[in-house]
Amino acid sequence: MKKILLPIILISSYISAQAPAGYYNGTTGLTGYALKSKLHDIISEKMVNWHYNDLKVLYGQTDLDKYYDHDASNTQYLLDIYSEIPSGPDAYEYTVDQMVAGVSMEGQGYNREHMMPQSTFSTSSSISDYPMYSDLNFIIPVDGYINQRRSNYPYGIGNNTNHYIFSNTSRISNAAIPNYPYIGRVYEPINEFKGDIARSLLYFAVRYEGKLGSFNTAYTTSANLTPATDQCPLDGTEERAVDLAYIAMLKQWSTADPVSQREIDRNNAIYTIQKNRNPFIDHPEWIDMIWSETPDSIAPASPGTLVSTQQNAYFINLNWTAAPDADILGYRIYMNGSTTPVAVTKGTSISIDHLNPSTTYTFTVKAFDKAYLESPFSNMITTSTIASDSYAPDLMITKYISGTNTEFIKNNALEIVNKTGHEVNLNNYRINIQFKNNTSGAIYNGDTYELEGKVGNNETFVILNPKGTLSCFTSNEAKFVTASDPLMFAGENYVELAYNKTVTVDAIGIKYSLNNNGNVSLYRKSTVSQPTSTFSIGEWDSYPSNYCQNLGGTLSTAELIAENNEFTIYPNPVSDHLYVNGEREKVKMAQIIDLSGKVIYSEKDPFRYKKSIPVTGIPAGVYFLKLDEKAHQFIKR
Repeated sequence: MKKILLPIILISSYISAQAPAGYYNGTTGLTGYALKSKLHDIISEKMVNWHYNDLKVLYGQTDLDKYYDHDASNTQYLLDIYSEIPSGPDAYEYTVDQMVAGVSMEGQGYNREHMMPQSTFSTSSSISDYPMYSDLNFIIPVDGYINQRRSNYPYGIGNNTNHYIFSNTSRISNAAIPNYPYIGRVYEPINEFKGDIARSLLYFAVRYEGKLGSFNTAYTTSANLTPATDQCPLDGTEERAVDLAYIAMLKQWSTADPVSQREIDRNNAIYTIQKNRNPFIDHPEWIDMIWSETPDSIAPASPGTLVSTQQNAYFINLNWTAAPDADILGYRIYMNGSTTPVAVTKGTSISIDHLNPSTTYTFTVKAFDKAYLESPFSNMITTSTIASDSYAPDLMITKYISGTNTEFIKNNALEIVNKTGHEVNLNNYRINIQFKNNTSGAIYNGDTYELEGKVGNNETFVILNPKGTLSCFTSNEAKFVTASDPLMFAGENYVELAYNKTVTVDAIGIKYSLNNNGNVSLYRKSTVSQPTSTFSIGEWDSYPSNYCQNLGGTLSTAELIAENNEFTIYPNPVSDHLYVNGEREKVKMAQIIDLSGKVIYSEKDPFRYKKSIPVTGIPAGVYFLKLDEKAHQFIKR
């Protein structure tokens, strides 16, 4: 350990002060997987996702060596935990400009290293998946030769069979991880950084909960995997996430190598850049609190009566009674006799979507507990979708803004709406893009951006490039903020919303073709109620570049002035306070919106203690007062 570290007894209280006040609200009293899921929600919301190419510059803010060989006032060299020699001069050092590709020995340049290997989550060898691909919390600058020798081997404890020993004595050896059946090669870092690595890997397990089951848990194409050939510590579960024997090693590493000043500073710098944090740097004690479940060996009882509560053309709602066991983690839903669940949920109801109209389906449900033991099946039900309904069959792109697009400004945004009639799990959706090779002219697929979380029925959300400067919308308002390939589009690019990686849901432009949607903003016509996999410009209204009216689901002018008799407002015109008559105590949100659709004032529960809305300071003009989903036009003197 470095001598600049705080004494271990002070670490928790010191580090907790690094997180902004309220950042970890809602975690008090939680333990086990409930704490892990809450932390996932906190560190996933509003994460700003930068482009992989941005990391080179960002390392100058996150990874300068101010702790070993240089002081904070004059350092220009990166801290490389794969080659750092804490007790003396390093064999070599790098500046941010010395990033390289192929190398033949140590000291020739650095790579961007995914501590959880990229092959864990990449769609293919040619396509990388954001936001994982560029998440600074587990991507660090390290020597290129060591990185390439490490390949996708897991971190671990090695035995006496060494394949490589590097300049700082880190090594690649055969595995000797206690109680872990993997016997292949591992990369063992020096003791100084084992805690850093453990906390980064556990960050990954928390941040990407909800997607872990779809990741690759082995880096081999063998059809007959055994624990001995499985190189990945992820175990395919969402809650536990990591093999328990591997967790035991990571716990040991984190305890023996407590949080350092380097980690604290890096965590704070990443928060400034990405707006999220590694909770195990702020609260290392949470590692033991989360991975402390002691499940029993008794399989749970089956769920109670399964029923279908609603049948529509493209989805069916299911409901069942909770299994009686106290250690239930969730439920797996099986369709048409398949042995692979069609959905997994922690609740006792779900919408099964992407169904076909006028089709009969069978469903049954199993509970699973903290030991991942499954219950017997519930009762089986048979139910049918109807021929048609008024809902959209899937999510739909409603706005496409292609604005100013330079090296430093990317005024690109997409608006997507859920009109399916039910809540939608976004974890199976992504935005894909195609580019043109400037040399060959060939069209190729760019990297992809994966959505996550859930979106409610009738909810609209925006995906925004953080390098944008749109006048009507900010990164704080967007549900997703990413500088990944799909939000780097220009007019020639084909952009699509896809389900299950490759199934096109909705599209902008023609696939495998150069398009002409540059310097234009496309707004879906109000008469279009369904997505389409084949782009038709006739479904869209075209506006100039950077046009940004009503982005994010703000009501259109026509909708705002629709007849509304539930409230009356006075005086109109108004000078200081706008009074409201009607059942105003039920209003949850009041907004004042200008004619461009921009929200210039908002207030939750506006009539809890008063009867009016203040308009003092608002410039003279015509506005709308929106009370929940109802609105009135008024004139400000």
